[in-house]
Amino acid sequence: MQFLNTKSLLLAAAALDAATAHTTFTNFYVDKEPMGDATCVRMNNDIPKATWPIGSITGNDMACGANGNKGVARVCPAKSGSEMTFNFRDWPDGSQPGSIDDSHKGPCSVYMKKVDNSAADNNAAGPGWFKIFEEDYDNSSGEWCTMKIKANDGKLTVKLPTDLAGGYYLVRPELLALHQADKSPPDPQFYVGCAQVFLESTGTSTPQDTVSIPGYVNMQHPAMTFGIWNRPKTLTFPQFGPSTYKSGSSKRNIETRTNQNKQTIGLKPANCIMQNGNWCGVTLPSYSDEQGCYAASSKCSEQLTTCYSSAGPTGSKNCKNWEQYCSSVRQACGSGNFNGPPSASSFMPTAPASLSEVNLMTPSTDNGGSQGGSSPQPAPEKKVETTESSGGNDSVRGGSVNTCGSNGGQKCAAG
Repeated sequence: MQFLNTKSLLLAAAALDAATAHTTFTNFYVDKEPMGDATCVRMNNDIPKATWPIGSITGNDMACGANGNKGVARVCPAKSGSEMTFNFRDWPDGSQPGSIDDSHKGPCSVYMKKVDNSAADNNAAGPGWFKIFEEDYDNSSGEWCTMKIKANDGKLTVKLPTDLAGGYYLVRPELLALHQADKSPPDPQFYVGCAQVFLESTGTSTPQDTVSIPGYVNMQHPAMTFGIWNRPKTLTFPQFGPSTYKSGSSKRNIETRTNQNKQTIGLKPANCIMQNGNWCGVTLPSYSDEQGCYAASSKCSEQLTTCYSSAGPTGSKNCKNWEQYCSSVRQACGSGNFNGPPSASSFMPTAPASLSEVNLMTPSTDNGGSQGGSSPQPAPEKKVETTESSGGNDSVRGGSVNTCGSNGGQKCAAG
């Protein structure tokens, strides 16, 4: 058990280091119901670097982040028209409040991609991505999208299209921080991850306006060097990427027989009694003698080892609950109580709370992006009114110097 405690301490120390950086997508909700920290989420599992931006906009990490071409075990269900809420954190394990620094101003968007199997590897990077939401600067409120997310406790809520074909999807929230984009070299900072989702839908539509990620933007695009600190006050932000998909438009129908209406992959195991991220602790085998008791105790410990070893940036807090349960099984064996297993109910972690309400992100009419609307390609430019003073070449007001990010993968400094 000492090894497991040491692993837990290493996770905590690494999470502390990660929290000195930027932001990361850690968990999501479907119609206000929590899926759980890291559950069904592809994210950077290099804990000290979990909140770092993408190293290069031409690399495969642009699709679902570092490690993003590797699927996770679980796939979460959602319905057509569901509200999905993506949660971003500065501290991936949620041990301290905060989502993104005030300096990290910029646009946000959400993309989807239909795949044969959301949990499969090597299906993120490449063609097939379409946009279902975007917002950049809101002239009416004077806020960038990232600041609206920060004001909403790190949460971005969008509505899924109502007519998409059912089946497996990757859903990709994207934040772009522009505070270092106009420096030399330019450093636009993308923060992305992917939710693995099975869409329950009777729709038969697939969007036609799709792009390849990476490939949908490059460093020659003016958005990548846009200066949020520049004078004069009135600037023009050039949007990038495909038009935003609107239910009922810009579509093609697929044959009903190719529509997937029942999820068979990535389901929560029926005998799962406790979870941490994408790990599940399953019911121990029944026993009525000493040999069976210690065999069950060994099975419990094996599961515990897997829980700790698979724990990522969001932490191993529920593994500790399972560890306590395993200790109770072992103690019962030691005291001669060979009938079991005991109930795990008294060791269950506190369930994550549902959202009491969501603030559905709907771009204002004074904003170039539009959820549920379509725009010509290339997307239109729009004016941005900003009163921020220049951050200079070596500092960012309210934030820190960043020497990492999307322009060539320079070494990332904390901040």
